[in-house]
Amino acid sequence: MTTAILEYHSKAEIDQTVLTVQQTFKSGYTRPLKFRRHQLEQLWRLIDENTDALCDVLYKDLRKPQYEATLCEMIIVKEEINDALVHLEEWAKDERTAPSFVNRVGTTCLKRKEPKGAVLLIAPWNYPVYLAFAPLVGAIAAGCTAVMKPSELTPNSAKLIAELMPRYLDNKAFMVVNGGAPETTQLLDHKWDHIFYTGNGTIAKIIMKAAAKHLTSVTLELGGKSPVIIDENTNMAVVAKRIAFGKALNAGQTCVAPDYILITAKAEEKFVPALKQAFLEMYGADPQTSKDYGRIVNARHFKRLCNVLMENKSGDVVIGGQADENDLFIAPTVIANVERDDKLMEEEIFGPLLPLIRVTDIDDAIEFINSKDEPLVLYIFSNNKKLVNKVLDSTRSGGVLVNDTLMHISEGTLPFGGTGASGMGSYHGKSSFDTFTHVRSTMIKGLSPVLESAMGLRYAPYTARSLSMAKMILETIPQFKRGFLQKNIKWIVVFALFGAYYARSRTF
Repeated sequence: MTTAILEYHSKAEIDQTVLTVQQTFKSGYTRPLKFRRHQLEQLWRLIDENTDALCDVLYKDLRKPQYEATLCEMIIVKEEINDALVHLEEWAKDERTAPSFVNRVGTTCLKRKEPKGAVLLIAPWNYPVYLAFAPLVGAIAAGCTAVMKPSELTPNSAKLIAELMPRYLDNKAFMVVNGGAPETTQLLDHKWDHIFYTGNGTIAKIIMKAAAKHLTSVTLELGGKSPVIIDENTNMAVVAKRIAFGKALNAGQTCVAPDYILITAKAEEKFVPALKQAFLEMYGADPQTSKDYGRIVNARHFKRLCNVLMENKSGDVVIGGQADENDLFIAPTVIANVERDDKLMEEEIFGPLLPLIRVTDIDDAIEFINSKDEPLVLYIFSNNKKLVNKVLDSTRSGGVLVNDTLMHISEGTLPFGGTGASGMGSYHGKSSFDTFTHVRSTMIKGLSPVLESAMGLRYAPYTARSLSMAKMILETIPQFKRGFLQKNIKWIVVFALFGAYYARSRTF
């Protein structure tokens, strides 16, 4: 893989960048919907007109196949942009709410959708285009300004993004900072209106600590050990193909990749041969020669994965196991008979290693999942609705996907995010807009003398009579209305239908 020379921004440049986006936001420059729409269209053009160049840098950074890069990085962002363009006015408009009884007369209640402000987007290396631009879609749609920090571990992608952004987007509002840990630390020293981070829990804790100094809100898209439960009464050929897809995509370097499988001995006998056949059909007998299989991002992560596999005291490699450090290649590798407390089960694998954990039944699987931190996603393969619902009712996770892998992240109507150790907050579709939006509660009252006389009960001096009347208005009447409606709903419906019939008969 070819490594670009990535120029890091200086301290002075970073400080000026932050100041620029803060001042731009305060000026109101990004608030008009016309501006937001234009910037979204420009971002779409950036991706569309530079797809080949973006695919090229993804190949250089991760040996990512063009097919995979196009579908999983470019098209999925363009879909996010299309969704925002279609619904922007709907998402951004004020929402009226019905005032409570005490505010019923002369009052308008609104939920105003206002941008949070100047935001910081910290992107990871595993999907350096998609996970840089997808949060930016939400920030633009919401009317924010943004500074994007791409990952230095994918220097070719980071360099190209920094070159393309000012060509297409307004450089007063949307800017890029390149660098490593010191530059990220400097960015975090500034006060932001929101921080959006995708990565691991260790760095997330540093970000939360920095955000706490300024009481800045955060969205943390993390990961964790996402488990797979396989019902032994399923079509193992289909299950194996879908799990092979989810595990081998991007060489397993996906935050929602299946991390380990919980399976009974009976199911394992059918699953392992089916999974071996699935990998064979997808990547051939030697995955290293396949043009469709990616590579590990760098030597450090390659060694980390090899060490995890070598230090694992239990388990037998039943599929794969080949590795080549010079090529940063690790074959899709399945390890059976892994003990529950072994090395492979300590942290998120984030690579093409797949341990199989034996369980006795579904209750055993549920108990094991609940002994771990909440995963980003839980995968269940079963056509048994009762079994699926039992797992759903008995576990916690950021999301759930039944009978497939990865595909839930492509669904814009579903918020994507973790819970507990797998993250906080969500995005995709309208959830992206909501993430970067402050819902400002707004009440507007009239100033008429009649309304003011009705408000007289709230003013001092307080009297027993005033208190009695206030309690009647605030407690008795609402309770009566609620109780009357609940107790007499049948009669209300009958009289309403009779009234409608009578009115109709009188009309004709």
